Amino acid sequence: MAIQGALPVAFATVFPHGAYALGVEAITDFETKRPQTDRESGLPLWAVDVIDADPNARGKAKSVKVKVAAEHCPTLPDEVSGLPFRPIEFDGMAVMPYVDESGRRPRVAYSLRATGVKTPGAAGRKGSAPSSAAKDAA
Repeated sequence: MAIQGALPVAFATVFPHGAYALGVEAITDFETKRPQTDRESGLPLWAVDVIDADPNARGKAKSVKVKVAAEHCPTLPDEVSGLPFRPIEFDGMAVMPYVDESGRRPRVAYSLRATGVKTPGAAGRKGSAPSSAAKDAA
């Protein structure tokens, strides 16, 4: 099968009305009590708590965690005056479907992943060096 692992997806597809960050924390392996790492990159995983700005999102769909693989804790965008939360966008988003068997009946659920965070409308990842393509264009 050609499709394996997480499926790349645009930020606007997952959060068409935008998203707000509540905070970020390291993901710890429950059994070993050590930082959890990304299987593909080997980088530590960080969980960004996000509120979906979609007015129709309800229940569990309103608040989600997006896993970000990064060497250091991702820097969230700056606070915006007059807003209770920080607007956020994610670079390199991917969705990983899985079967959630924690309820009465199994259901398909989705794990959200990203390669970085940025301020909405920003060209690149917040706090990261410009990409080689951006350097070449300069």
